[in-house]
Amino acid sequence: MCGIVGIVSTEPVNQQVYDSLLLLQHRGQDSTGIATAEGSAFHMAKARGQVREAFRTRDMRSLIGNMGLGHVRYTTKGAAEREEEAQPFYVNAPYGIILVHNGNLTNTRELSQDLFNIDRRHVNSTSDTEMLLNVLATELTGQIQGFSLDAHQVFRAVEQVHERVEGSYAVIAMIAGHGLLAFRDPFGIRPLILGKRTADSGKDEWIVASESLVLENGDYEIVRDVEPGEAIFITLDGEMVSKQCARNPRLVPCSFEYVYLARPDSVMNGISVYESRLRMGDRLADTIAKHMPLGDADVVMPIPDSSRPSAMQVAQKLGIEYREGFYKNRYVGRTFIMPGQSERKRSVRQKLNAMGTEFRGKNILIVDDSIVRGTTSQQIVQMARDAGANKVTFASAAPPVRFPHVYGINMPSRQELIAHGRKIPEIAAELGADHMIYQEVADLQAAITEGTSIEALDLSCFTGDYVTGTVSEEYLEWVEQTQLS
Repeated sequence: MCGIVGIVSTEPVNQQVYDSLLLLQHRGQDSTGIATAEGSAFHMAKARGQVREAFRTRDMRSLIGNMGLGHVRYTTKGAAEREEEAQPFYVNAPYGIILVHNGNLTNTRELSQDLFNIDRRHVNSTSDTEMLLNVLATELTGQIQGFSLDAHQVFRAVEQVHERVEGSYAVIAMIAGHGLLAFRDPFGIRPLILGKRTADSGKDEWIVASESLVLENGDYEIVRDVEPGEAIFITLDGEMVSKQCARNPRLVPCSFEYVYLARPDSVMNGISVYESRLRMGDRLADTIAKHMPLGDADVVMPIPDSSRPSAMQVAQKLGIEYREGFYKNRYVGRTFIMPGQSERKRSVRQKLNAMGTEFRGKNILIVDDSIVRGTTSQQIVQMARDAGANKVTFASAAPPVRFPHVYGINMPSRQELIAHGRKIPEIAAELGADHMIYQEVADLQAAITEGTSIEALDLSCFTGDYVTGTVSEEYLEWVEQTQLS
């Protein structure tokens, strides 16, 4: 999971890209980068850390041009501590291409061999984004005839990229002197949305970004989501053309975007994130009513912030008082997306504080959006007990996470997942809770897709069913051996 944005404007874009990345900061906090295009020249700045601390005035002054892109990184491939693996990535031929990517490729072993043995390209990092960039550059080189480059050639190159790479990818790239390219994998696993506004000159200005809130904040009209497998090419003059570049595209978006990753004020694939979380709460309430003994909850409490809509609905539907017992320090990042288990453990107590007056002598029903490793949940239960709670019931708005997520979320190992190999009472004991209640898989899917034509979601971390059909047991074992969480 990362956040990406690309803009083609009639005026300098450096501040627009910077502001967009601030809005996408929740999607990644390891590193960030911005690149702009001034004619056929690129300018780039990238660094470790969050957006506000990464860019200085001198960096922004150097980012000249009316076309640009940006990235906030949450590490799933490559090393979090290596600044050179921050995006964007650049390759000098053909023309010069700079690219950012949100997602995770699942055939990097094969790509690495092919890029060296067949394409004769050198990849200087362990990042799958650099591999993707070099695949695109290779295929684009093969399409060029003469000195010109047109949209047809670009789309043909994207068709070949779809044939060669597997996994999830939402991509934005700049081709020096020509324009901005955006495309999405054939399953539409990771989000990408297109927006437009009209400049004072009457010319069209365009934006593509991971979430709709970026478009709304910049006063862009939401045009539509980029379709699965589709490529969009925007020239320097603001002309936009698009084409479906995949053979059998099918929309199967990632369910975890709606559970946790996305901001609640975003709309993805026509689905309001906030409203989907309200529906998760409604359905979770029905499950709680079936399994929790009457009188075992005096109050419902959310773990701020992403579980708040679900918790409000649980309280309303069950007729239990809703209270805010945990205070969040907003200057600590999201613990789930921090690199390294020790860093996550250390950050939980810095992030949350329990107010004793809300817990003392009460039976507490805690609602969280999900439970992955259980690190945060264990400490939250203990905090509730230390604050004087009588009984603690823990409810998750998502089903048990039992399988690795290989499409762009940092859950590479089954052994680190608290629900893997455990029954629900065993999970409750591990967390130190009196009761443990999970959302049903079917209820989660229904809550997200209600009122839409979407027929399927990527639920692989809950079910073990990997939608691309290319993830084998051997691959999962390799991921567990080679990737750190």
